[in-house]
Amino acid sequence: MKLPANISEQVKLALQEDIGSGDVTAQLIPENANSVANVICRDEAILSGVTWFEEVFKQIDKTIKIVWNYKDSERVKAGATLCTISGNSRAILSGERAALNFVQTLSATATLTQTFVEKIAGSKAKILDTRKTLPNLRNAQKYAVLCGGGKNHRIGLYDMILIKENHIMAAGSITAAVKQAKHLHPSIKVEVETEDLAEFREASKAGADIIMLDNFDLESMREAVQENKGKVILEASGGVDINTVATIAETGVDYISIGEITKDIQAVDLSMRFELV
Repeated sequence: MKLPANISEQVKLALQEDIGSGDVTAQLIPENANSVANVICRDEAILSGVTWFEEVFKQIDKTIKIVWNYKDSERVKAGATLCTISGNSRAILSGERAALNFVQTLSATATLTQTFVEKIAGSKAKILDTRKTLPNLRNAQKYAVLCGGGKNHRIGLYDMILIKENHIMAAGSITAAVKQAKHLHPSIKVEVETEDLAEFREASKAGADIIMLDNFDLESMREAVQENKGKVILEASGGVDINTVATIAETGVDYISIGEITKDIQAVDLSMRFELV
């Protein structure tokens, strides 16, 4: 898995937000004091965010040492020690919250993604993320989706065309929108969001590369899959949750996109505990 290129920038912004003009509480600790601390995971989880954690302390104090017991994408049991960190006490305390925030958030996305992936095991369908991500952490969360066994949909508005209801209304029809998309950007894949079988058929005839079956009932989804015969990639979206995802996968769709894995997450419970010396 390729790490995002802007991790340093994301961490810099997080530290500016948290430390600001200086950590006034950490100043209570002697300047040259050193400590050893362990990061404990209180939940069973899929780990994600190791590089962000390390970058926090790299930017605060390059002499801090971190020894990991787990890697990104590995399953961690509740109560496990993720890593041990040692070095200047002030620096560790100042970076603690920012570092934990990254790992608890990204691990939450990876863990929830893995839960969905496990639900559809045995089917050909793949779990996709969406653009419903936390501001300024999109590529971080998309990396976490990969850690959880999911796949990335488009990154933003620039790398794939997704024609939705409002685009269709403005263009006049699905056919007109697809034609214009192919004309303006012939090298970019074009996806069309459809709401019924009639729209699905129009999108297929128009030459869409991917067709989203948005809030289709299961019977209509199966009919679309049967008619499609593998001609176009089919993506199911809308009304997907942990109780419905397996049944949707059984219809034969290629992808199932789920906003929940990036926007409705519950942070993994982490804590940092200093060792007594």
